[in-house]
Amino acid sequence: MCGRFVSAAPPDEIAKYFSVDTTSESLLEPSYNVAPTNDIYVVVETGGLRRLETFHWGLVPMWAKDVSVGNKMINARADGLATKNAYKRAFARRRCIIPVDGFYEWKKLPGQKRKQPVYIYRADGEPLALAGLWDVWRGPERDSEDVLRSCTIITGEPNDKIAEVHDRMPVILPPSAWAAWLDPENDDIEALAKLLVPAPDNLLEIRPVSTMVNNVRENGPELLEPVDPDADAGDTLL
Repeated sequence: MCGRFVSAAPPDEIAKYFSVDTTSESLLEPSYNVAPTNDIYVVVETGGLRRLETFHWGLVPMWAKDVSVGNKMINARADGLATKNAYKRAFARRRCIIPVDGFYEWKKLPGQKRKQPVYIYRADGEPLALAGLWDVWRGPERDSEDVLRSCTIITGEPNDKIAEVHDRMPVILPPSAWAAWLDPENDDIEALAKLLVPAPDNLLEIRPVSTMVNNVRENGPELLEPVDPDADAGDTLL
């Protein structure tokens, strides 16, 4: 699962890193505690251009009756993308990359009820390119001008390092996979599915952080500071 992440890099830096052609005029404030239903940056390809856009986090399929469907669709399991009605159309034509600085997970502690939050990030400090899907929702009336673009983060099997924390992890795409993943004309489902593999163990670093991150109202760079797990007791994330 991926339920919280950090997106604090300036949009111009994100655009440069992902070789984006155009950037949305809707700019977001840096966030150290991005939560489901927030607007987030995504990289998509449409009209032959790679774009940095802002989408709603929580996939709302075009056939949904209302946007609340997206509250339960912040993640999509890699092994069900080609068969589940909620995802198979987007998997074939509407794939995206969700750029993040890093993400949070909660580790079970032996003999304790509480969980220790950890921050997971690239060892080299570069952004993570999370594989995602997106869709367009126009409400019950299909001719509505009130359009919502939303997305979900794909999760798959963990690598050995993440397996010590959680039994799933976001799919992280290497630069060599970006073009194939983003290409809306690429409908080779079998080839695309082969991209959804665990990231190498040495790509990521993990450090314990404060239980302040459990509260979505907490949002500042102090959330990333390393802590001593034995000294940081707090509430468990529900």
